Amino acid sequence: MVRAGGLMSYGANDTETYRQVAAYADRILKGANPRDIPVWQPSKLYLVINTNTARALGLTLPQSLLPRADETVQ
Repeated sequence: MVRAGGLMSYGANDTETYRQVAAYADRILKGANPRDIPVWQPSKLYLVINTNTARALGLTLPQSLLPRADETVQ
């Protein structure tokens, strides 16, 4: 969403999430009972910031925030 113009996002990596969904589907299709499959939680959250959107909104982002971003869209 950030690449499409959103200001920022903080959450699980989409690729890792899709990989986990595929693993769940595989286990279920092989006969596992869904209630017996443990709930997956991301081990790392990703921060993505769109500096163009911030500028367009007239926002000044703290300089301490930008180095913490995993990705910056410009």
